[in-house]
Amino acid sequence: MAFKTSALYCLAAVATLAGCASSSDVDDVRRQLAERDTASQQRLAQIESKISNEKLLEMVTQVEQLNAEVARLRGELDVQNYNLQTTQKRQNDLYSDLDLRLGKLESGGKASGKTSAAAPAAPAADNGEASGKSADAKADKADEAGQTYDRALTLLRNREFPKAIWLLKTFPDKYPGASQLGDVQYWLGMAYAADHQCKQAVTVHMDFTSKYANHPKVPDAMRNIGNCQRDLGDANAARTTWNKLIKQFPGSDAAGKAKQQLAALKEG
Repeated sequence: MAFKTSALYCLAAVATLAGCASSSDVDDVRRQLAERDTASQQRLAQIESKISNEKLLEMVTQVEQLNAEVARLRGELDVQNYNLQTTQKRQNDLYSDLDLRLGKLESGGKASGKTSAAAPAAPAADNGEASGKSADAKADKADEAGQTYDRALTLLRNREFPKAIWLLKTFPDKYPGASQLGDVQYWLGMAYAADHQCKQAVTVHMDFTSKYANHPKVPDAMRNIGNCQRDLGDANAARTTWNKLIKQFPGSDAAGKAKQQLAALKEG
């Protein structure tokens, strides 16, 4: 009986010690878990802070890039607006110049048509019926050429440039001996320029100034060559052409306008 009681006390002591040990271990584990949780939270906070800073930096960089892009686009828009205004002004100047030249032609009478063209058609006396028919045919052809020429100028006045170009371009083949050939080539160059076909205008006007060097419209053709060279982006060629015009025809209206254009080219 005494032995049993002693055993029971031992078991109770062991159980008590075991219970105490288990409680201490649990507390220790809890403490370690709490420390790890705190460390994890701190680490997470650091990571979140770093990510936040990186995102903020990335956003700032993107904003700066967008601002730079907006500034670039605004600059391009300003340049395009300036170019558009310049082009419109030059186009308006060209139309005004074209109207002025056509108006001068009208005020001077339509020498292009029936009056001057009929002169070569006068038949010689006593050449017989065949000669008379030939003269009549020439007169009719000359009259037709005059009407075609006047129709082309009317198309120019009405800003129907492609139609005017076609009539003027085909004129020399239809009427090879017409008295208007020089004027036709001049107006063809003007029509090309008005239709924004600057390369063709330069070619036609250069050929005109070479073939019809004594024609009264040569100074105007040279100025138009310079205009087209400028519009094609070749400012040096335009300067050379205008200076040549001023030197060869110093008293002409075209030379006076060329001086103004040279000054404007320097300012630009």
